[in-house]
Amino acid sequence: MINFQIAIREKLLTLPYQVLDRYPHKQSKVNVIRPPYVVIGDDTFVPFDTDGQIGFEATITINVVSVFKGREECKNIQMQIYNLLHRACIEIEGYKSVGIDFEYADTTIETDGQTTLGTQRFRIIGVKNGE
Repeated sequence: MINFQIAIREKLLTLPYQVLDRYPHKQSKVNVIRPPYVVIGDDTFVPFDTDGQIGFEATITINVVSVFKGREECKNIQMQIYNLLHRACIEIEGYKSVGIDFEYADTTIETDGQTTLGTQRFRIIGVKNGE
């Protein structure tokens, strides 16, 4: 279900970083995207139905790419994303979100020794409008 990813992207676009839904091609010399940037990563989507309502439970992974020395920039961007999404409600066509909950975050230094990758995951629960 792409609608919840669109709603998350709209929230992330309020931040002063480029928001992508895939990593840029490293070999491309045209339109080079320079860190820091945010990438909407993998997601899961499962039914969250009861006898009285139709709903879904989804998780979405948000990645941050930074080349700032150390992890400070990456962690600062992760905090901005946390503040933006945790316990927020989003508009999803045909559904209302019950809420978004933060699940975890980590940062790792890539093998190039210069790039920091931050990973966060959020859980979204939504129910169909009118249910």
